[in-house]
Amino acid sequence: MTNNYIAISLKIFSVIFFVLMDVLIKKLSSDFNTFQIVFFRCFFGLFPVLTMMYITKSSLKTNKINLHLLRAIIACLAMFSFFKAFGILPLADVSSISFASIMIITILAIFILSEKVGIRRWIAIFFGFIGVLIVFRPGTSLFSYYSLLPLFGAVALSFAIIIMKKLLSYDAPPTCSFYLHVFVALIYLPFLITNWQQPSFNSWIMLIGMGFCGGIAQILLTSAYRLTTVNLLQPFDYTAIIWAITFGIIFFNDYPDRYVIIGSIVIVISTYYIIYRETKLGKKINTLKINQRHI
Repeated sequence: MTNNYIAISLKIFSVIFFVLMDVLIKKLSSDFNTFQIVFFRCFFGLFPVLTMMYITKSSLKTNKINLHLLRAIIACLAMFSFFKAFGILPLADVSSISFASIMIITILAIFILSEKVGIRRWIAIFFGFIGVLIVFRPGTSLFSYYSLLPLFGAVALSFAIIIMKKLLSYDAPPTCSFYLHVFVALIYLPFLITNWQQPSFNSWIMLIGMGFCGGIAQILLTSAYRLTTVNLLQPFDYTAIIWAITFGIIFFNDYPDRYVIIGSIVIVISTYYIIYRETKLGKKINTLKINQRHI
């Protein structure tokens, strides 16, 4: 029981650190291009990852380097989409739509992992996407094509997670995190050089803080899942929306309207039911089948 309480605390703190990272991304977006932000997210995020590798005694050896590279390329698209969206849209909007990755992964798993999905989960997926449409508000003056960025990011994230599910059959999670950070940083390095913007001292602090927040969040997340089951921790993923709304109000004066709140509730209920239904059917819920924000 004590382990469960510790795991829940670690999970909640991991969510908070991920949202704090999002706050820093949004603040940095007003002064820096997205390429530079993604690069430093991975460059400085590598230091906590190396710490995690040392603690867990994980090896750098891998026989699936091509698969790691493919995951990193797809993650580049996901990161760019999410980070660009954070600079344009309210935190709560992006956070809510990012949960669409659960529905997308469920669909992709049918074709890529040969999983079977019943009528109840298909209904949950249908209503989940209705929730996304409520947040988007297509056809209104509030909708813009920038609103599609987090959805595109969720699609790319879903492919990256499916690849990671295969990679975890061969490599430990810290090893996968290491290669993701290294390859994404290397891919974005040419863009960093050609689009360089000199950071001020305060900007360096925020860039470092952004990377460390992401890296620390992953360490806390990994530690939480070592202590207890996925089913116990999964509901706490949804606190990300609460923190996104809270920090959005505090730092950016972004108050969510009723459409964002209603849409978020529909998305949360739908995605939670997908996980609940798989548990009910006796399936082992993989930590990758939930909104873990691996990026």
